[in-house]
Parts: sequence; C-alpha cells; structure tokens
Amino acid sequence: MKSVMSALRDTVPINQFNRGLAGKIFEEVKKSGAKVVMKNNTAECVLLSPDEYAKLIDEICDARLLLLASDRMSRADLSKTVSQEEVYRELGLSAADLLGEEDVELE
Repeated sequence: MKSVMSALRDTVPINQFNRGLAGKIFEEVKKSGAKVVMKNNTAECVLLSPDEYAKLIDEICDARLLLLASDRMSRADLSKTVSQEEVYRELGLSAADLLGEEDVELE
C-alpha cells in the first residue's frame, strides 16, 4: 500500500488545469503512472498513463478468464475428458510433428 506522502504526491487539485498546467500534470502522470484529481477536497477522477491503463485492463481480463476457467473446471465431468495422447492418436499426429510450429493461444 502506498504511503501517505506518496498519496499526497499523486494528487493534483483541479484548479491547476485551469491555470494552464495540464501539460505538466500529464508529464507527471507519464512518470508516476497515475494522479488523483481533487475537487473540493474530494477525489474527482483518476488520470492514468496509457501503459498503466492497459496493464489494469489486462489484469481485469486475466482475472475474468481465471474466474471463468475455475467455474468451468468446478463443473467439468472429468470422466469425459480426452488425453493429449488420445487426440494425437485420433489425428494421426505425434508431439514431434508439432515441433517448430507456432504456439496457439486459446482464450
């Protein structure tokens, strides 16, 4: 968890935007990753760098996929599963046949 000093450094009063300091604030966001914009001593919004935003979205997507996979596995009938070896045999393949092929990512 961030320290109190870190939290204070990562806040910016909204009136700084009105004073023409948006460019400076955006540069700080690029360095720190995020700034909390305060209005009337209340957090109004959070500014995130594009990299930080992408990282958070990726984490959310990964968490959703993990939840979905966990749910499916909890309801799976493992007696109906087929081993990798059985799939290879049915398709007339071996593990050696797939060496050097590009990996496929399933979601």
